[in-house]
Amino acid sequence: MGKREEILKALENSHAVMMAQLDEVDKQRKIYPLWTIREIIAHLSGWDDAAIGFVDALLKGETPPTPAPRGVDVYNEETVSTREGLSYDRIVREYIETRAKLLSLIRLMPEEMVTQKSILPWGEEGSLEDIFQVFGPHELQHATDVKKIIEESKQLQ
Repeated sequence: MGKREEILKALENSHAVMMAQLDEVDKQRKIYPLWTIREIIAHLSGWDDAAIGFVDALLKGETPPTPAPRGVDVYNEETVSTREGLSYDRIVREYIETRAKLLSLIRLMPEEMVTQKSILPWGEEGSLEDIFQVFGPHELQHATDVKKIIEESKQLQ
């Protein structure tokens, strides 16, 4: 299995793990001090958007955009705040749609493009492989945190 297939499988897996918990988690319960599941999903969609911009630019032979030039914390807040007016259902649909678009673009990439260096969404140099060494565990960590909240809620019942 090549690196592209590994990335695709990791993205599909982490997304499935998070999706499996959306029906169980209390939508109003804080997972983090300022974030419920709604903000976590909006945040993940924002990073999928950044990855889509990166992959799309590479496929077109262009320089990728840098949507997080002021750092990941600022970008995280922006990805959540720009989705504040959207309904929870719309945010979940966007999460599903952006991931599907990202997977479809990655499937179009030649294997050698996966390790091609370019400008990462946060401004450093790196490759798609570098992005997903961060994103894969990142989404799974959020899913683990959500699962802990679900389990705590069940114990209190």
